[in-house]
Amino acid sequence: FELISKVPSLLHTPLMSGANAISGITLVGALLASGSGFSSQPLTVLLGTAAVAFATINVVGGYLVTNRMLGMFKKKKTE
Repeated sequence: FELISKVPSLLHTPLMSGANAISGITLVGALLASGSGFSSQPLTVLLGTAAVAFATINVVGGYLVTNRMLGMFKKKKTE
């Protein structure tokens, strides 16, 4: 919390986008680990599948948060 509070508000969205990109790379690696033919051990497949699930949740949640943050910067319509 202390680290995030010191970041200027203009940098929050680019940092979130960067974190989402890293999570996307993690997701690709998890897909490779879970479906690779190198190891047919059940533990490897189980851990790879869990990694895919958690990385997907992280990526989707990150994009939802980023979208909400970008919405905060849009000008509100006045009627």
